[in-house]
Amino acid sequence: MASNGNGLSAEALRLYRVRKTTVKMLHNRGYIVSENELTMTPEGFQQQFGDNPTREMMTILVEKIDDPSDNLFVFFPEDTKVGVKPIRNYCNRMKDENVTKAILVVQEGITPFARQALNEMAPRYKIEHFKETELLVDITEHTLVPVHRVLCREEKAALLKRYRIKDSQLPRMQTTDPIARYYGMVRGQVVKIIRPSETAGRYVTYRAVM
Repeated sequence: MASNGNGLSAEALRLYRVRKTTVKMLHNRGYIVSENELTMTPEGFQQQFGDNPTREMMTILVEKIDDPSDNLFVFFPEDTKVGVKPIRNYCNRMKDENVTKAILVVQEGITPFARQALNEMAPRYKIEHFKETELLVDITEHTLVPVHRVLCREEKAALLKRYRIKDSQLPRMQTTDPIARYYGMVRGQVVKIIRPSETAGRYVTYRAVM
């Protein structure tokens, strides 16, 4: 397999980029991620996972900064297209470790039966999935993407009270929106969007996740 200047094969470099974006995404969601993980270089990735890393080796388990009971797994399945069996295995591991949330980072997608299995496991287990191609680049680092921050319950209540509105009166953001998926937003949340403004310094808007 061809290698690049830093000694990693093209496949290993791809996995490095995918995992690095995933770690940054977890950090942006408010999970505890070490500085070493956030700043990992291709060389550091090679030292930790070897020249030919397997996806199973890259499994991540994190906990929320403000809620130690809120844990989340990230699994990187080896199968090109993920079926029911690996999903059942992941759920068994989640059950054993008392974790109810997970992200699957898949190579090409999941089968219709696997998708059905995920639906049947909800709401007890919340399992999101991303394709590796969606995580090769961190979309929040694009210069045209404004800062997004999900409001906590208290902040949402204060916002609605201040403007004397219901969340249904706010502009909407779909849960399928790439930014909503990146942050793991769920229906009922309100997100604060901060854009730079030439006149006011910054321009703030709010959207309700639907």
